[in-house]
Amino acid sequence: MSALPPLLPPLVEPGEQLTSQEIQRYSRHLLIPQIGATGQRRLKNARVLVIGAGGLGSPVLLYLAAAGVGTLGIVDDDTVDLSNLQRQIIHRVQDVARPKLDSARDAIAALNPLVEVRLHPLRLTAVNALELFADYDLIVDGSDNFATRYLVNDAAAIVGKPNVWGSVLRFDGQVSVFWQQHGPTYRDLYPEAPPSGSVPSCGEGGVFGMLCGTVGAVMVAEVVKLVTGVGRTLLGRLAIIDSLDASWRELRIPLDPDREPITGLVDYDAFCGVESADADPLPVGDRTTDTEGVLASVSVHDLAASLGARDRGETVFDLIDVREPGEHEIVRIPGSTLIPQGDILSGDAAAALSVERNIILYCKSGARSSSVAGELRRRGFTRVTQVRGGVLAWIAEIDPSLPTY
Repeated sequence: MSALPPLLPPLVEPGEQLTSQEIQRYSRHLLIPQIGATGQRRLKNARVLVIGAGGLGSPVLLYLAAAGVGTLGIVDDDTVDLSNLQRQIIHRVQDVARPKLDSARDAIAALNPLVEVRLHPLRLTAVNALELFADYDLIVDGSDNFATRYLVNDAAAIVGKPNVWGSVLRFDGQVSVFWQQHGPTYRDLYPEAPPSGSVPSCGEGGVFGMLCGTVGAVMVAEVVKLVTGVGRTLLGRLAIIDSLDASWRELRIPLDPDREPITGLVDYDAFCGVESADADPLPVGDRTTDTEGVLASVSVHDLAASLGARDRGETVFDLIDVREPGEHEIVRIPGSTLIPQGDILSGDAAAALSVERNIILYCKSGARSSSVAGELRRRGFTRVTQVRGGVLAWIAEIDPSLPTY
């Protein structure tokens, strides 16, 4: 095993002397010899940008504010949903439907009014990332999709800033520090993005809510160590937690000798094989076809009409739900059969599907069903289509009485 990476110098110079109020507030830090007044002044002078005010961003922002980080920037363009409250502890019931940025700002102000909060109500892109990152000392990535993770990694590498990264899914969490100038980056850990749809998001696969707090607290500890120069960071190491077994393990992240230094940004949606979020939505009711004239997608109104016709014996087709069993249990389109995406892509569900029958696929919002439909067409299923907008569109436009998630 190679030697541990060298200790890093403090990232931030000490700020102004602490006031009497700050001395009292941060006294438990001041009592730690390795941090003391100088370390706390570094935290006071630090500017940290947090990507996302969700599951990981919530504990990260609260603990960074409590620790006395002087300036917190937050990037988010989402609103608070009731389903967020299971793990996104910075938000409250009264914040549902509010922008997450506003909710997070208010919570930080209530915890520590000495912290300056900068709000960035935008979707992070290759167009704005470099300019935004340049104003901060380090980046904390609490995003929940691969395209953003690669973008954050590359932009941080280009501007020379460390990137504290974490992720959670179901019972598993991961944390590391990436910094091209001193060690590996996210691309050394994951050189290629996984196939689109192969890894469920938290909204598809679920997450053990309290795990966000565990992973988020470790991420904040890495931030504080980087800012103050205390201890050895996770640079070059990946910490993995299995909360189901209450076990931790560590993997070394070697530098890829063949990887070129990151010097430019790319199209991250294309790199990860996903449709751009900027694509114009199709009008409700439109029926789209692919280049060969095969019906590629139908609206939920078309589906409702087809289900009615099927009930009357006027047509025959299979309506397949490609989500996970837990999602199907929460809510489903009536008359559908559950065959999870993984079973279809692996071939395990081959016997349940017939190339001779019309097949309509749906998922939560359309991304997974579109991916599965494309794969089935490649396998010779010429009579397959998918429901545009998925079960969420069905709830919004056909049956609002059904629960959402």
